[in-house]
Amino acid sequence: MDAAKAIAILATNPGDPLEYLEVIGRGRALPKPGLPVAAIPTTAGTGAEVTRNAVLASPAERVKVSLRSAHILPRLALVDPLLTHSMPPDVTAASGLDALTQLIEAFTTHRSNPVSDGHCREGLRRVAACILSAYRTGDAVSREGMALASLLSGLGLANSGLGAVHGFAGPIGGRFSAPHGAVCASLLPHAMAVNLRAMEERLPGCEALQRYREIAVMLTGRDGARAMDGIEWISETCEELKIPRLRSYAAGVEAFPDLIEAAEGSSSMRGNPIRLERDEMQEILELAL
Repeated sequence: MDAAKAIAILATNPGDPLEYLEVIGRGRALPKPGLPVAAIPTTAGTGAEVTRNAVLASPAERVKVSLRSAHILPRLALVDPLLTHSMPPDVTAASGLDALTQLIEAFTTHRSNPVSDGHCREGLRRVAACILSAYRTGDAVSREGMALASLLSGLGLANSGLGAVHGFAGPIGGRFSAPHGAVCASLLPHAMAVNLRAMEERLPGCEALQRYREIAVMLTGRDGARAMDGIEWISETCEELKIPRLRSYAAGVEAFPDLIEAAEGSSSMRGNPIRLERDEMQEILELAL
């Protein structure tokens, strides 16, 4: 879907794609509408059928970055859960946890708003109810729940943005041969734990702290759940879904400085609920390694 969106917009806006790419390019606006795109997802994770960007990998720069414009939004999105029934368990796990990451980050970013909040709350409840059964049995009810959760995650991030996990995922995905959703999952509980501690220390009254507690209630189903309970639920779910650690993709500590520098310049990192210091960003990578 990202390739189709990029081809469609570049077909009507001539020139080198680097003229329009963010971060590694000039980031020029795409002035003309692209060719019409019908987006039909066959996994349940990215929500790319309803987002206004197209993610491209740059092997030369060893990073994944976006073309971004309202003109990139597909003309038609057809979300049919039946098309996801053939996903093997590892793809089900990685894509489903990508949707979970997007829902959590869109719900806790400082750009969150009533529109994105509704999408995220509904999506989080569906992930909590469906992701394990979708992985274990792939039953139709769970597949439908995860397809809707993915769609809602795309609508959520399109209206409020993302955070630190996706800030890292672009550079990691560009540098190492690693599935995007699995990278997000390996980082998610650690980024949340570091965010939680940083907010408790530096922004103790911020709304995102309450939202972390609300996420815990939705994921665990317990009214009295604390923020750390939600993070523990995610860690346990990642373990059950056999999410690899970053080291399994040949990532090592020698890459940390470059990854941190690249993440600092990403648009997603700017949406994080609190500005992370470099030592906090390194801690996330160390814990995920």
